[in-house]
Amino acid sequence: MITIITKVFVIALALVVTANVLPGVALAGPYAAIIAAIILGFLNILVRPVLIVLTLPITVVTLGLFIFVINAAMLLLVAYFVDGFVVSGFWMAVLASLIISVISTVINRLIT
Repeated sequence: MITIITKVFVIALALVVTANVLPGVALAGPYAAIIAAIILGFLNILVRPVLIVLTLPITVVTLGLFIFVINAAMLLLVAYFVDGFVVSGFWMAVLASLIISVISTVINRLIT
């Protein structure tokens, strides 16, 4: 249970940092960041594996780069559901997903 809460807070922190770095990503506050992190976690558990399997041929042809498109789609979907979280466009979502991935990987490596 503690690891799930830790991962949610790490993703929320990565969302806050991304919103402060990128002009096309905005958060209304810490509450919106935590809700966005929870929804992003659920989508990554439920929807992302299905999308990866369905787009496997495209992912293989692009040598895995299509995963960035899937991550951007997940961020745009979260922005659709969470009122206080805004992503201005697809390319901003791709860049934001890259930054969130790097930040969360670094923090998870430091924690564990």
